[in-house]
Amino acid sequence: MARPLHRGVLGGGRLSGNIQDYLEDTQMKIKTDKEDFDKTSKTSSDPVSLSLRNPFQLLLSENTPSKQDSVENGFAVSDQFTSSSRNRHLLTLLILKFSLILIVILGLTVSLLWTISLTTGTKSPMIRGYRRLQEQLVSDLWDIGELSLGANKVKESEFCSPEFENFVPCFNTTENLELGLTEGKEFDRRCGPMSKQNCLILAPPKYKVPHRWPTGRDVIWIDNVKITAQEVLSSGSLTKRMMMLDEDQISFSFASSMVDDNIEDYSHQIAEMIGLRNESYLVQAGVRAVLDIGCGYGSLGAHLFPKQILTMCIAHYESSDSQVQITLERGLPAIVGSFASKQLPFPSLSFDMIHTAWDGVQWDKKDGIYLIEVDRVLRPGGYFVWTSAFANIPDSVRDKENLKRWDFVRNIAKDLCWDLLSQQDKTVVWKKPSNKDCYASRKHVICKAGHDVESPYYHPLEACIGGTRSRRWIPIEERATWPSRATLSSKELALHGVLADDFAEDNINWKSAVRDYWSLLSPLIFSDHPKRPGDEDPIPPYNMVRNVLDMNAHFGGFNSALLDARKSVWVMNVVPTSGVNHLPLILDRGFLGVLHDWCEAFPTYPRTYDMVHADGLLSLETVKQSRCSTLDLFYEIDRLLRPEGWVILRDTTSLIQSARAITAGLKWEARVVEIESNNDEKLLVCQKPLIRSQASSL
Repeated sequence: MARPLHRGVLGGGRLSGNIQDYLEDTQMKIKTDKEDFDKTSKTSSDPVSLSLRNPFQLLLSENTPSKQDSVENGFAVSDQFTSSSRNRHLLTLLILKFSLILIVILGLTVSLLWTISLTTGTKSPMIRGYRRLQEQLVSDLWDIGELSLGANKVKESEFCSPEFENFVPCFNTTENLELGLTEGKEFDRRCGPMSKQNCLILAPPKYKVPHRWPTGRDVIWIDNVKITAQEVLSSGSLTKRMMMLDEDQISFSFASSMVDDNIEDYSHQIAEMIGLRNESYLVQAGVRAVLDIGCGYGSLGAHLFPKQILTMCIAHYESSDSQVQITLERGLPAIVGSFASKQLPFPSLSFDMIHTAWDGVQWDKKDGIYLIEVDRVLRPGGYFVWTSAFANIPDSVRDKENLKRWDFVRNIAKDLCWDLLSQQDKTVVWKKPSNKDCYASRKHVICKAGHDVESPYYHPLEACIGGTRSRRWIPIEERATWPSRATLSSKELALHGVLADDFAEDNINWKSAVRDYWSLLSPLIFSDHPKRPGDEDPIPPYNMVRNVLDMNAHFGGFNSALLDARKSVWVMNVVPTSGVNHLPLILDRGFLGVLHDWCEAFPTYPRTYDMVHADGLLSLETVKQSRCSTLDLFYEIDRLLRPEGWVILRDTTSLIQSARAITAGLKWEARVVEIESNNDEKLLVCQKPLIRSQASSL
């Protein structure tokens, strides 16, 4: 059982023993030093001597200056100081800085000589102990540097101009069109040096904190997303025609029109076409993860979520009236993506069902390569649900062009060995085969080993059948149903090269960590930051956090622990390209996730996650400093995070201290928290403030 975490004090100190006695003792020291200062201020105007006698008073004076005092370079300075005393102060400060440089040089020189002697004449346990001492020395020197340099050492980040409010790097349709990219390629992801923003993106002028879940699923603030009232009222897509404008809010109703009937009837129809009584039986049929291509505003996912079915929305970038942005604002999984020329950012055999309705994808183009990509990410025995204007239309109204397109899609599906289960109105349901025998006699060849990459990262589309070489080829009817699927068997873990004992230990550790996280966040949310609306707040932090981004997901243990603790959240599990690829394991557990390079922008809109979590990411990304800096990473986190959202980072002490300095420039409120069970690591808990842009004058 992991020991409880302790809240940090003034950016990194730890309270031990009797906290009240510590505070009283500190206050007594402050009072005593102040009296001494008053006695000597008439004869001496050197504030440095005061700070060196009591460095903790220096910290306290930075945070709680009196009305008569001003702060210079992190020191409390009385108004009675003359200009000559300030000159002395600056001279003394320069001497102190120079002394610190000499200390660092001498310390590193001695440590190098000591390291050489230890390496040649001592055993490895002593070397490991020395390395801890060396890391502690670096940490202490960092703290001394902070005391000497004060607040001036942190460079404040600038705010972006208002046009960056909905900036999504790597997706620039205007630039792509200027480059001559058409036929869907204008929506492709293209990352380059100009894709980064080196500033803080402000919230819109009328931004409001989103409603708590589940209210936020059905009602969002119109000013939180980029959509006009005219776009709401004139939406031409039937999948989008499920919302109503109510003053400054958009309301979504399950009873509104989708396809020909409401969403409940539509999902009931899909279940019946599969052969089930209703959609509540989809989980028993092996359906847990659904990919919704061109999801409208996520209404299908919103309806299926209470049935324990996770639906990932994916749609191309839209500068306004965005499907992905509004779906995420509702607290539902979504990601920006297009497969006009590149593969989807998911491993082969990732989803139990793929749904698409009125998506605008030209399925009959490029020799059916889009349907081949659907087959790659669909699990054996999974379902492809397709609703289209030219699917199964009566002969009396079907023109020759629509008939040609429908015949093409039907023939490609047959060539992929899909079994056509049912056709009703404009909806068709196919089932992918559970075995591979059928593929040998088909037109489309099976991908060769070099082209059948299990986890492609934006590779070009392949015109061959993928996933058949994977050891994860397991039909959905043979997999454990949810929630048992979250705990993989020893046999399944062996497919991923993971030992059962390591997997079990990871789950235990994360359950303990989540309990500690929540006990840490609860008092912070409701005592330090009582900003959430509502007269009576529920027990904290119930329903305060909905969209969670885990930037270094490992086995998905953080996701699993949150669900075990009955938190009403969903987690986007991200596996960095610089680490071990456990994304197939995460998806096989029934969770959602993607592969991503954190030196590039994440494919989503600003202000889309309530919590960003990262365990060991800073250590992992340190080796990539030549491509991107830690500051670049924090700018991206700030872009993704909602105002008043939370960041929890766990890493080595030195990296956490460095990150703490960066957060000051980002205007975050940050606290370093020590982990009693681990002296080599610390937590950094941050909250992003709500800062709105100024309304532009007409």
